[in-house]
Amino acid sequence: MNQIISRKHFLGLMLLLTTGSFIQDTPATKSAARMRVSPAFPALTFAYPVDLTHANDGSKRLFVVEQQGFVKVFENKRDVATAQEFLNIRSKVSYGGEAGLLGLAFHPDFKTNGYYFLNYTRKTPQRLETVIARYKVDAANINRTDAASETILLAFEQPYDNHNGGSIKFGPDGYLYIATGDGGSWGDPSDNGQNKSAWLGKILRIDVNSTEKGHYGIPADNPFRGNQEGFREEVYAYGLRNPWRISFDPETSTLWAGDVGQNKREEIDVIVKGGNYGWRRKESIDCYKPARDCADPAFIDPILDMPQANGERSITGGFVYRGKKHPSLRGKYIFGDYVSGRVFALETKNGKAVQHEVLADQVGQISSFGVDEENELYICNHGTGKILTLVQQ
Repeated sequence: MNQIISRKHFLGLMLLLTTGSFIQDTPATKSAARMRVSPAFPALTFAYPVDLTHANDGSKRLFVVEQQGFVKVFENKRDVATAQEFLNIRSKVSYGGEAGLLGLAFHPDFKTNGYYFLNYTRKTPQRLETVIARYKVDAANINRTDAASETILLAFEQPYDNHNGGSIKFGPDGYLYIATGDGGSWGDPSDNGQNKSAWLGKILRIDVNSTEKGHYGIPADNPFRGNQEGFREEVYAYGLRNPWRISFDPETSTLWAGDVGQNKREEIDVIVKGGNYGWRRKESIDCYKPARDCADPAFIDPILDMPQANGERSITGGFVYRGKKHPSLRGKYIFGDYVSGRVFALETKNGKAVQHEVLADQVGQISSFGVDEENELYICNHGTGKILTLVQQ
């Protein structure tokens, strides 16, 4: 989220997460599907929730990631009274600002193998690192994990404590996709976004079922597999600033990302294999560095550009709605903004943005969206700790 906003407003403090062919944003006033939000589980409150997901194992349980280093599990019932501690790695996690436990993804075959994966930051004596690790659920209790079951797949340095990305998702191809920020500070001083030899400013893709590189492998069709230039073979797409939440549309397999802007523009991207999204040469549709003459036919414009002047200053990527409760939203990409507290619906056709509209406002600090096994949508409020759901006005 944007450096213009003081860190104290982010509590834990996530506010500096800062920060499409495409349509340029104008104030979105169309409100045919206007909604409000309501607590989905009134009795539950979490500490700085940053992710929500399910295990796709038929249990219908929901899992909430707390930034300090906890994962909580609970029944997907409105009147659920308590959430259990599924995992506690607080002692391993470097928490504060934009650092912490940031992402959770269950193995597609979790019901059989019990594996799931985390994205978190830790401090070593020398540096701050992002860690991608595998855990295994307790065979005797599916609502508990032994923290000692950790297997680290990969770890890489974070030169600053902001712009860590953090989202991880399994794609329909069975591979794990990892969103990494540009490493932080201001303006990507090391130009990590355009450096294909760097881990940062990327969407990475790895095969967690392979042992080619120890505890993972490189998919055969990764764009830079086998290159001789020293590029990271894990790179799937690049030129991103701080992709804060990625997701796949379960019907089209499209990979979506919300990329937080620098100081003028936010963007929503459709991620494709080998795609270059322009940062730091461009901030959304504007030149950034250089300040002019930044055009490059290799750059992919965002599907939606949103000027920060309209109030959006730290975009939070969401999901294409494929649930049943809200037929008017079906097929639309639902996303939000941490600073403005607005939730939007983006309508697309043939891969192009048609229009977007405000669904709800004054939602609070939207740190993440999540879906359950029925693809119904939830919103994490980082400030209040509540999990919200959309309801008709």
